[in-house]
Formats: sequence, C-alpha cells, structure tokens
Amino acid sequence: MNLFGTLRAPRELLFGSGQRHALGNIAARLGRRALIVTDMRLSVDADFLALVRQLEDAGIAVMIDSSTLPDVPVDSAARSAEGARNFAPDLVIGIGGGSCLDMAKCVALLLTHGGRPQDYYGEHTVPGPVMPLIAIPTTAGTGSEVTPVAVLSDAERSLKVGISSPHLIPTVSICDPDLTLSCPPALTAIAGADALTHALEAFTAIRRDPVPGIAQQRVFVGKNEMSDHFALRAISLLWQGLEAACKDGTDRSAREKVMLGATLAGLAFGVAGTAAAHAVQYPVGALTHTAHGLGVACLMPYVMTWNAPAIQDELGSIAQAAGLDGPDDVVPGLTSLFECIGIPPTLRELGLEESRIGWVAEQSIGIARLVQNNPRPLNLDDMQNLIAAAYHGDRSRLN
Repeated sequence: MNLFGTLRAPRELLFGSGQRHALGNIAARLGRRALIVTDMRLSVDADFLALVRQLEDAGIAVMIDSSTLPDVPVDSAARSAEGARNFAPDLVIGIGGGSCLDMAKCVALLLTHGGRPQDYYGEHTVPGPVMPLIAIPTTAGTGSEVTPVAVLSDAERSLKVGISSPHLIPTVSICDPDLTLSCPPALTAIAGADALTHALEAFTAIRRDPVPGIAQQRVFVGKNEMSDHFALRAISLLWQGLEAACKDGTDRSAREKVMLGATLAGLAFGVAGTAAAHAVQYPVGALTHTAHGLGVACLMPYVMTWNAPAIQDELGSIAQAAGLDGPDDVVPGLTSLFECIGIPPTLRELGLEESRIGWVAEQSIGIARLVQNNPRPLNLDDMQNLIAAAYHGDRSRLN
C-alpha cells in the first residue's frame, strides 16, 4: 500500500474560543502597517472594532478597506489594491466571511506582484510569496482561511474564476468560533453545507498515481492519506453540529464543531480538490444568482448517487463518521440533513430554468480541473443527465 499524502497549511493556525485576542501580538511580529479587508456590515461590528483597537494598541498603523462585495467582483479587488498603495501596507488582514478572505488574498497578491487579477487565473500562476496575510473567519464554511484558493466573479466570463496557488495560503489563521455566534441561521446553513460538501468531495475525489512532484505540478492532487484524515473528521463534526447550530445560534458546542469542521474541510480540499458538484455550481450560480453553498449542497446528493458505484469503500467510511447504519444510508441521510436546514432539494427550486440545462452541462464539462477530479468519469451526456436529475429531483435517473 502506498501511503502517499500531502498537506498545505498556514504557518500558524489558532483555533478556539477567545483566540481572536491574540491578534495584536501576532500581527506585531509580521508587520507595522496593516491593511484590514472586510465588508460594510462588519466594519461597524463591536468585535471587529475591538480587533482594530488591538492592532493600534500594538503600535500598528491601520487602514480599513470595507468595500468587499459578495463573490468578489474582479474589478473591485483591483480597485482595492490600487487604493491601498499609497498607504504602503506590509501586512494584510482579512476579517469576515469567505468573500472577505478571498478579497484579502487577491489584494495581497496584487500589492506584492502587481498586474491584474486576470493575470493569475488558474493554477500555479502566482510567481512567489505574497506579503504576510492573516485570515480571521467570521463564518464557518468556505475554509478560505487555510486554502490556496481565491475565488472571484468575472462579469466578462459570466462565471466565477479561481486563482490557485500555495502562495495564497494565509501566513496565520485565527479561527475563533465566538465570532460566528451572531451569524444568522440561513447563513449558518449555507456556509456549513458548503463546508460539508468540501469534505465529501475531497474524501471521494479521484486518487491519482503519486508520482514524485505531483504536488508541484498540481494544486489539487486528489484524495490522499492526509486529506482523508481531515475530511473524515470534518464530516463527523459537521454532521454532529450543523443542524444544532442552525436551530440555536447560541449553542457554543455546535458552533465549535461547525467551525472546526469547516477549517478541517478546507485543509482537506486545499490539497485534494473538489469535483463535479462544484463544477456544476459555477454556471448554475451565474444563472440563478444564488449563494455558492446553496448550489453545491443542492447538487451533492445527486453527484454522490452518480459516483456511488466508484466510491463504495468511501461511503462506508462516511457512514461510520456520520453515525449512520451503512453506506446505503449516506445519500438519504445527507438529503435529510440538508432538508432540515433549508437547502433547496432541486435546481428548479434554486431558480434554474429547464431550458438552460444543456448550457449548464456544456459549461460544467469545460471546467476540466474539477470534472477530472470526480471519481466516476462524466462525458457531456452524463453531465446533462446529472443536471436534469438534480433539476427534477429524481435520483433514479442516475442508477
């Protein structure tokens, strides 16, 4: 047996209640002029303002950029970087949800290496390290605090695009579940479902031949022993905590489980990658203007049904991690969990028009880096059938 594994992670990762109070000391070791990237809502939040005071008390000059928009339009990232140049930051701090963290990554990249975001689309296009970057998530979902990916929305392409490079992994990540206590139920559900999808797709991704250098050739190498370890633990934590966190946002134990699960899922898919559910969501999201987490979660039961013949061993492990009786219970159990937290069960309910199924299939099959990561191959006809099944809510089409 070849126990190949690879791991990419922040230089330092802090998790736990109250860990945000370490920010001042951590930042002072990394820089003296901090650009904080956040959004308008968080910029007036009491916890956010307390973090700013920590930095100022540590003698750090601070500039706040609260212009982050959902899904990070490419032009907005370019404007933010240009607006910060005169301040000359030597440290970038992203505070907020996944969009804020992705925006911080992109701004740090542009401040360090110049150019436009479009210059860095794809994998391994970032030429070298970016300036020190601290990530402080306030939602539990994207895992951006530990991943090598920044996702942006490109209006010219009418799709989300990714910049994928190990150089984008934050230097330090501070994951304090107390910051998620005020996260509303709907956002908790969307973000947590996204995290669970990350873990499931990482754990069921294709396993590639671990030729020497594969991790330098690919950002996403497929499932491996290390990603499997983090993915299974993430599945267990999220399955335990997600419904409870959605029902009672003050449940600290549930909040801890969901945030730790989201972070571990990020560590898993940061090397293993995601697959067909994410490939389909990109064009679906562009057409329906719905949240990323809604789309991938809606699709996941159908993708797992399609993949089932190729992932029987993995389904057994997932069942054990989730406390289910056996592999046949995984997809029904996942469907039930998502229904309980308000995830739409079909693409029709997500707002997709039936006439666009063919276009979505064509766009999805073109996202080769994700489709090729799927454990069961998909051609265009297979993809169209998968999307039609998810539209009509009929998994029997995939048997």
